[in-house]
Amino acid sequence: MKLYYSPGACSLAVHIILNEGGFSFDKEQVDLATKKTASGGDYTAVNANGYVPALELNNGEVLTEAVVILGYLADQVPERKLAPETGSMARYRLQEKLNFITTELHKSYGSMFNPAMPDEWKAQVKQGLGRRLGFIAGALEGKQYLMGDGFTIADAYLFTVLSWSDRLGVDLSAWPVLGSYSSRVAERPAVQAAMRAEGLHG
Repeated sequence: MKLYYSPGACSLAVHIILNEGGFSFDKEQVDLATKKTASGGDYTAVNANGYVPALELNNGEVLTEAVVILGYLADQVPERKLAPETGSMARYRLQEKLNFITTELHKSYGSMFNPAMPDEWKAQVKQGLGRRLGFIAGALEGKQYLMGDGFTIADAYLFTVLSWSDRLGVDLSAWPVLGSYSSRVAERPAVQAAMRAEGLHG
């Protein structure tokens, strides 16, 4: 398999799960501004949308969209328990969390990477984001991870999105549980390895 990624982008979640699952994979960095891969290829030939992640499977097929790739990887290594069993209520609860992260958190954080966004609008986004962060903090109360004691694909994704907070000026101090959670996830060897490989601190 081959992961197309950009350092610290949402592709980091997939990178973490590739490590957690013990997969053998190659990786290639993508310049999101030029849509060129590190080897000089046209990334839009891999993913027409031009964003990461994309995962090229061993049969040559390409999967895109972080949530889809994460679910696929979890299902390849069921013994690692990176997601509950397909068809179970727990799996639907996991999908609830993944959809919340991608639509309510990722979208809000992601919009603030746009340098053209006016400060007034950014303040509105942060206000709305605060309510959503409060919800996810409540979901973590008394738990090691989002789904309980076991690390899942939802944690790889949430950790990645929360890691953008400092860069975007999102203050998480109102929710201490989010800080302790992020620190706990950051200590996992698979997370450390992914961050080192992408040239990030950790």
